[in-house]
Amino acid sequence: MKAQRQAAIVAAVRAHRIENQEQLRRVLRDQGIDVTQATLSRDMRELGLAKLSDPGGRPYYTAPLVSDAVHPALSQLASALVLSVQGVGQFLVVKTPAGSANALASALDHQAWREVLGTIAGDDTILIITQNERARRTVAGRVEALLGGGG
Repeated sequence: MKAQRQAAIVAAVRAHRIENQEQLRRVLRDQGIDVTQATLSRDMRELGLAKLSDPGGRPYYTAPLVSDAVHPALSQLASALVLSVQGVGQFLVVKTPAGSANALASALDHQAWREVLGTIAGDDTILIITQNERARRTVAGRVEALLGGGG
């Protein structure tokens, strides 16, 4: 739940101009995520969100492109965010809830699996490009093992 909420926070800050926490709470509530102000503040701090000012002096929140502050365990994220895993050839497609693909792709990237050439994340889909079909099967097996609690 926390990983999904934090992924939604980052996605909201990147998709909308968020000027204050109450505005962010409303955006999250519109997505079906009800969060207290205290929890939201803690999440924002853990995610390393920064409050900047535009040239006119109006404040807004921004999320770091790559957060070195927080890297939830892939096993936590996978069990909460992976909806399906399918592959063909050297390509593996992982489906996630809306707004969650970037968080999961980042966690996958931090694994530095030698079989993975790269990942591309959309809103709810990750494309994992592997070295070859055999490598794709290996990576798919690892991701599926995480779903079963094996990671």
